[in-house]
Amino acid sequence: MSWVTDWISQAACRTADPDELFVQGAAQNRAKAVCTGCPVRTECLADALDSRMEHGVWGGMTERERRALLRRRPTVTSWRRLLETARAEYERTTQLELQHRARNRSARGAA
Repeated sequence: MSWVTDWISQAACRTADPDELFVQGAAQNRAKAVCTGCPVRTECLADALDSRMEHGVWGGMTERERRALLRRRPTVTSWRRLLETARAEYERTTQLELQHRARNRSARGAA
């Protein structure tokens, strides 16, 4: 899956009431649930981290969770680049693993 630059149009929350995403306390879990399975969750999170969004749930993380992440990784200059690279590496290794399994199945079937 390639990086989506126009992620807002594909976001699971695009039709949600913004008041439901900018909440406090236990309501944040409901807001985070909107992000579950969102096809552009990573892009949303990267944008929020790079823009230092202070309020609301973005990419499945609350403002407190994002602040903690920013404190733990103060040297990251581009969350988009970091997350895009991580996704590409994950997809590459997953593809290699699938190819390896397919070869093993073929080899067992030929034996």
